[in-house]
Amino acid sequence: MRIGITPPGLDRASLDFVVEAERLGVDSVWVPEAWMYDALTPLGYLAARTERLRLASAVVQLGARSPAMLAMSALALHTLSGGRFILGVGTSGPQVMEGWHGVRFDRPVTRTSETIDIIRTVVAGDRLVYEGDVHTLPLPGGQGRALRSPVGGPDVDIPIHIASLGPRNLRLTGAKADGWIGTAFMPESADVFLEPIAEGAAEAGRDPAGIELSVAAGLEFTDDPESAGRRHASGYAFTIGAMGSSSTNFYNQVFARQGFADAVAEVRALWESGDRERAAAAVPIEIGLRTNLIGDDESVRERLRRYRNCGIDTLRVNVVGEPGSNANDHHPRLDALARLVDLATAVEAEAEAP
Repeated sequence: MRIGITPPGLDRASLDFVVEAERLGVDSVWVPEAWMYDALTPLGYLAARTERLRLASAVVQLGARSPAMLAMSALALHTLSGGRFILGVGTSGPQVMEGWHGVRFDRPVTRTSETIDIIRTVVAGDRLVYEGDVHTLPLPGGQGRALRSPVGGPDVDIPIHIASLGPRNLRLTGAKADGWIGTAFMPESADVFLEPIAEGAAEAGRDPAGIELSVAAGLEFTDDPESAGRRHASGYAFTIGAMGSSSTNFYNQVFARQGFADAVAEVRALWESGDRERAAAAVPIEIGLRTNLIGDDESVRERLRRYRNCGIDTLRVNVVGEPGSNANDHHPRLDALARLVDLATAVEAEAEAP
């Protein structure tokens, strides 16, 4: 089980933190994309600053760029990084796609599948001819030509990982992706995610063991896990209440499938009524504790075992800063990260021991 990180920001100090994390033995960096910064530009910068780290987008929003443009960006980052780039893609949601990008949020699973097909055609150096439900290339009735990328080829390998939460998209992940970018994941209910991935892989004749499974987790070493768990749970109120419309919120749906349907319905209702404080208090503490690494060394070690035992390959860790500390001083984060790397190494050694 490898340790990846999410940068605490994109300022110089935060990117220096990523460089230092590489020296501690961290395996990968996963750069998000919401409605602030894009995910790909920082990875180009980090390609020049690092030597070993795998560099992943987590995730670029499908529909914000054409599939061919995504393929071109992936080829550029693959070349600049010496083959260390991972293209993580996701559909986002209707609020972002329609409100921010002006792109209709329709047929998200089909769009994901077709985008992957097109990217792989470009990366392989094949002539781009595609006829799908969302994309047809070249455009019919126009002057477009079926082009071939001169920098693609059979020896170019760019892993594509899908961020998926719903059952159909999870099955597509199993059928087509090189990896899964998971969030809202709890080892206690891992089958909610992993069974559809395995089903999709089986239907496509693939071995699910070949799909890299990565999940997000916050890291906070503390002697008061109850307070920390409550704080992390409260932070999900925005995710549950605002990350989606009243009819389309994939986080609500996935928490419901993990046994928290009544709780997330209450949180959403309180958030939409404007009572943000009660919404935060209504998020069950179990969500905060089970989606993060919180507590002392032994508590974190036990959580790491749970992730390992359900087959997680990479933990994408967001290292929580100490409350009240200087936001530009990442030394406490680096200390916590070094501590986690040691614990993860020890947990892996347990699994490998005869």
